[in-house]
Amino acid sequence: MDLITPDFGLVFWTAITFLILLFILKKFAWKPILGAVSEREEGIKNALASAEEARKEMQNLTADNERILKEARAERDAMMKDAREIKESMLAEAKEDAKGEASKIIASAQATIESEKQAAISDIKKQVAELSVGIAEKVVRKELANDADQSQLIEQLLKEVTIS
Repeated sequence: MDLITPDFGLVFWTAITFLILLFILKKFAWKPILGAVSEREEGIKNALASAEEARKEMQNLTADNERILKEARAERDAMMKDAREIKESMLAEAKEDAKGEASKIIASAQATIESEKQAAISDIKKQVAELSVGIAEKVVRKELANDADQSQLIEQLLKEVTIS
């Protein structure tokens, strides 16, 4: 037998064995192998889809977080603005109340001063009148100490009364 020339019988039986082996592999091993490869491929696709979905969800969460943060900042700014406005209005109101109260106190003090002034003037007038009456009484007593002076004063008063 020559090593270079193949024997037809050997080639035939090798081909038959190969075909039988191929049939057995196809019947029993090929489906499970293809199933495992297909299942692995499907698992990888699912994992990639899940990763993509998780990435999109993270983007959405990040966008939501940014939106919520902006809203919170805007709300904080609005609250600070409202607080400043309330503070300013309270200060303005307190100033107005203080001005009103000061005006009332000043008006009351001025009324009290005017009242005290009128009382003092009245008291001075009363004292002046009493002094005047006292002085006049002393002067009249001195002038009317004798009867002749009395008669002369009466006549003079009668002339003034009839002339007027």
